[in-house]
Amino acid sequence: MSGVDRETRLARGELPPVDRATIHVYSEAIPGPFYYQRNAHPVGAEAERLLGELDGGHALLFSSGSGATTAVILALLHPGATVAVADGGYFGTVGLLQGELARWGIETVVFDQTGEPPNADLVWLEPCANPMMSFPDLEASIAWAHASGAVVVVDNTVLSPILLRPLEHGADFVLHSATKILAGHHDALLGAVICARLEDHARLDAFRTASGIVAAPDPAWLMLRGIKTLALRVERQSASALELARRLAEHPAVHRVRYPGLTPDPVAERYVAAFGPLLSFDVADGDEAGRVEKALQLIGNATSLGGVASTLEARARWEPARVPPGLLRLSVGLEAVEDLWADLEQAFDGLGNG
Repeated sequence: MSGVDRETRLARGELPPVDRATIHVYSEAIPGPFYYQRNAHPVGAEAERLLGELDGGHALLFSSGSGATTAVILALLHPGATVAVADGGYFGTVGLLQGELARWGIETVVFDQTGEPPNADLVWLEPCANPMMSFPDLEASIAWAHASGAVVVVDNTVLSPILLRPLEHGADFVLHSATKILAGHHDALLGAVICARLEDHARLDAFRTASGIVAAPDPAWLMLRGIKTLALRVERQSASALELARRLAEHPAVHRVRYPGLTPDPVAERYVAAFGPLLSFDVADGDEAGRVEKALQLIGNATSLGGVASTLEARARWEPARVPPGLLRLSVGLEAVEDLWADLEQAFDGLGNG
């Protein structure tokens, strides 16, 4: 089906059977491509092939997004290495770098990714940073990083390869928490790294096998299922998120909305035509944020993002030192936008500001 549209290929692709075997019998006393699940398995290989095609590189699956992050840092760097990570990006990445990985001698510098990265061994960018929603000039930042000898990882969890393919802009690695938009149904824990170079893929593959942070067959299959509808989901969720961002910006209970598509962003618009399902907005304070959470009837009050069902939470619960106390992060699902807006409006009404 090489001559048909990419969305058609995704929708029409056959799902492989879920082969849960941990061992495979040798053929004529010679191990084949699959012999022990920690090294590779059929469902994972097919998922990696498809994800590599989508992102334009060489893919590896891991047991979670944090597992993928750990592999990149420990397999590619050394004690004393410096990682420059985007400010306002995924809290789990910053916490891992500054916590557990700091014990192994990794130094972390947090920087404003809308400007020039500092000198580092590895630069970590995150378009539509979660939850502060900043967007870097990818090509400029990657060029600066490479000029100083750094490698570049782009966490593309929020946008997915449907909206952005960072390897095409010079990144060395793309990382996804595939738990989120790629799988898309809040039922699979999975991470992925896509490498621009085969030698990096081989190094990460060796680390994954030795460390055992592999993806099991079932979540790999669930990601394959999710990818079949990925393009349609991303299109619908992006359109709904933009409409909700516009309405939120006009509501008196909302003090600020963060969504790159809300107002013209000449940098972001050079790279993407839509901005995914995630946005954040501020109400007056933490007390009001908690009241909004409790008043919701349709939108789930839960963590994570990227599922077909919308979720919202006050992020100060997890990262009080980094975000305003009234910041609410909204992941827009596939519900009708009028239903989502009605739920938000009735929650705001309880604040006495609507």
